[in-house]
Amino acid sequence: MTKIGIIVGATRPGRRGRAVAEWVAAVAAQERPAVEYEIVDVADFRLPLLDETQPALFGRYDKEHTARWAEAIARYDGFVFVTPEYNHSVPGALKNALDFLYAEWNNKAAGFVSYGLHGGTRAVEHLRLILAELRVATVRTHVVLSLFNDFTIPSPTEPGTLTPGPHQGKILTELIDDVVVWAQVLRQVREGVPA
Repeated sequence: MTKIGIIVGATRPGRRGRAVAEWVAAVAAQERPAVEYEIVDVADFRLPLLDETQPALFGRYDKEHTARWAEAIARYDGFVFVTPEYNHSVPGALKNALDFLYAEWNNKAAGFVSYGLHGGTRAVEHLRLILAELRVATVRTHVVLSLFNDFTIPSPTEPGTLTPGPHQGKILTELIDDVVVWAQVLRQVREGVPA
């Protein structure tokens, strides 16, 4: 069975990412139940700033936290990254988590659900570049959630409630379809199945 990890990239208190990931998981499970979906929260792994002595390209991990993170990521065929935009880019915790590994990301597919004042689109632009270096194929379809239109926010200090419009669910289903198709094709690449 194809396994898709829904990666929550923000770790700060009061983040909206977990609620967005839960929405992604619920829509995906309802619309495309033949695939297994799991939320992978970067915050749960408590990764320090990159502290491995060798580049991830070599695949020799000294630290227990890296091995645990590598084991988690290796299980998936593809990913949906849920990310806010911080200062025109990705959260530092997400970039750090990506940098810890290499082979575990290779020849897999990814899509994006971003959110923020400007929908998080600039974070996704950066993620596409980072993931290309990690040999992850990214899909074109992208869910863009606006803090103004897709969340009910009672005050600036509260995360608010996710209230995406009906069109967002349709876009998300298309994104899931794209990620799953590419994930299945790339699994054959990983397994060395001849074309």
